[in-house]
Amino acid sequence: MRRFSAEYLEHTRRGMWEDDRDALADLNLPNRERVLDVGCGTGELTRVLAAETGTTGSAGGTTETDASVIGVDADRELLTVAREESDAGIGYAAGDATRLPVAADAVDLAVCQALLINLPEPTAAVRELARVSDDLVAAIEPDNADVRVASTVAAEERLEREAREAYVDGVETDVALGGRVREAFDAAGLVDVRTRRYIHEKRTEPPYAEAALRSAARKASGAGLADHRDELVAATSEDAYDDLRGRWREMGRDVVDAIGAGEYERVEYVPFDVTVGRVARGD
Repeated sequence: MRRFSAEYLEHTRRGMWEDDRDALADLNLPNRERVLDVGCGTGELTRVLAAETGTTGSAGGTTETDASVIGVDADRELLTVAREESDAGIGYAAGDATRLPVAADAVDLAVCQALLINLPEPTAAVRELARVSDDLVAAIEPDNADVRVASTVAAEERLEREAREAYVDGVETDVALGGRVREAFDAAGLVDVRTRRYIHEKRTEPPYAEAALRSAARKASGAGLADHRDELVAATSEDAYDDLRGRWREMGRDVVDAIGAGEYERVEYVPFDVTVGRVARGD
């Protein structure tokens, strides 16, 4: 399984659930009693699940509820961050997505976000989610091949597309599963499978948040691109990567200048599919 830093997860998932909670409607969260978030990372989705089930209040603090929400991840460092940022009432445990430390039928919803795209055998994880749930399994997975960027710095759109296409070709897992998540659900024996696609918009505009300033600085230094160096080199070559990084850093300096002038705007459109299926019940 691919591993990520807490900083990377914060950058990629920032603001995702501020305006898109309607995307979780098929999970029927207000009526859930036992929820498991698999591959929870730093707990962004886990905290949303807790708020929507009533495990914690939306502004923090516990409420009167019998619901429980637990996040599981194989990376103990990410779990440490999750525990520090979460309210009371949320539990966390270390565990592999294909060998969960949870009994069969222990929860009524097992869910994951951006997990299957980072696994060499996503169906194995879906089978494990189905094992521990006695009702619903859900996967929230981005389609990285269909991300679009609009920017007032013209070179950014072109270079983002070039880097994304090379990354998708060079990464070892299928980061563009998209609608094919349904195939993993079918193979795991889930029934009543359905998928809805949502577009998450990540906007950068004046007044600029601190996160936007950090992102611009990483572009100008080439650090953001370097995070994916191995995948980009695998898809192209060392020389091609060096050339791309040079052009990327030049673009980043243009972004920094545009921010300084208060003229920079950027929108990233990230499609993600919410797939749900029910555990088949025996006669």
